[in-house]
Amino acid sequence: MWRAVPRPLAQRVLDPIERTSEVLFGVIMALTFTGSISVAEAGREDIREVLVGAIGCNLAWGLVDASMYLMAAFIGRARLLTQLTAIRQIRTPEAARAQIVDLLPPALASVVTPDDIETLRQRVNQQALPPAGLILTRTDFLGAIGVFLLVCLSTFPVVVPFILVHEPRPALRLSNAVAVVMLFMLGSVLGRHAGRSGWQAGLCMVTVGLVLVAITIALGG
Repeated sequence: MWRAVPRPLAQRVLDPIERTSEVLFGVIMALTFTGSISVAEAGREDIREVLVGAIGCNLAWGLVDASMYLMAAFIGRARLLTQLTAIRQIRTPEAARAQIVDLLPPALASVVTPDDIETLRQRVNQQALPPAGLILTRTDFLGAIGVFLLVCLSTFPVVVPFILVHEPRPALRLSNAVAVVMLFMLGSVLGRHAGRSGWQAGLCMVTVGLVLVAITIALGG
């Protein structure tokens, strides 16, 4: 998943939306495998193959997502440096202020005053820019490790019932129940983060998650 410019070390490496999204991705990936199990026909060997596939798939996608995180961190920082350099090279203050406004989020740009923009312009001109040879930082790698672990570890609560329960049918029911609870909790976290009802957001996430799983299975995913 592509992300904006990495946040400073003083802040959390991954924000609540990033953490929840990675766990959600892992749960949905695991459900596409467990949802393909036919309890009427599957034996222990068949279930073992499905579980190995689910864990292996999430390991692979955890690596891919972590790599995308690092790529996004580098590109985002390089893009910001390019934009700041362009602002400093603009000759007229009016054009520089207009460029700064374009970089601000719409909600913030609508409330800042011309004096605020001028202050920002002056600070951009006064501050030393980072070196042109940008490198990935410790925070970037911590974020990538966090992404990898969240995607991978979110698989295990869904597959553990198949390891602990010998009979396929109750194991599948328990696995599905765990997945539903996880989807509800993830939705509730996102809802509260957005200032909404946790219960409503949780129920919505369960519905959306199960629909996505059904579509993925139907498309052969």
